[in-house]
Amino acid sequence: MTEVVLHIYDVTNSGSEKTNNTIMQINKIFKDGMGLGGIFHSAVQVYGDDEWSFGFCEQGTGVFSCPSAKNPMYTYRERVVLGSTNFSIFKVNQILRELSREWPGHAYDLLSRNCNHFCDEFCERLGVQKLPGWVNRFANAGDTAVEVAGTTAMRFRQAKTEIVSASKVAYRFLLSAASSPPVAPDTPSNSGRGAPRFQGTWFKNLVTSGAKPSSSGSDADKQEGEAVLSTHSEEDADTPLRQNCKTDS
Repeated sequence: MTEVVLHIYDVTNSGSEKTNNTIMQINKIFKDGMGLGGIFHSAVQVYGDDEWSFGFCEQGTGVFSCPSAKNPMYTYRERVVLGSTNFSIFKVNQILRELSREWPGHAYDLLSRNCNHFCDEFCERLGVQKLPGWVNRFANAGDTAVEVAGTTAMRFRQAKTEIVSASKVAYRFLLSAASSPPVAPDTPSNSGRGAPRFQGTWFKNLVTSGAKPSSSGSDADKQEGEAVLSTHSEEDADTPLRQNCKTDS
């Protein structure tokens, strides 16, 4: 059995002293003061004096090693013992070769596939506990926020599409209902059925032009009343409505 050690650094490789100092203050407040987390780099040491981690590169593997606790790109913070592995050095080297193929440098992502994710995977294969939650909490929270935002946007687009589709179906139904008014001869036996025919004519006008029925005795109302009594006038009024129906479909 051999000990597995996690080395943790403050990320201070921005190239700006002001930014580096800000990161140090964030880590001091949120990790040291509140125990929540911060912005950290991590690496795993097992067998020997080197530590193993993961970073971005355009070609080849992103897995690399350097002397433990001495990565020149970051500011060393602390070490955490994660347990001991039962694997031999031969098996550990085999695991590292597999990880080197599975973790190309171009696949690096700050929120979803960074050095801390790599160390988690490495520790899991070594059979020891994973990283403390505070090491990668900020990245995990950011990745979750991005995922939720993307899912919400997708659901909003789906809902919008469904609303538009439902509106079209409803509109076509209204047009179909308005274009098929009941037709009956004007005889004494059904003279009381004039009201539904008048409502059908008004409903067609409402759908096609957005007009509202007038409560005043205007000339337009009289003309509509006369149209009910004239079969030819009603057929003329039906013609443009059926054309609108074909255009919409």
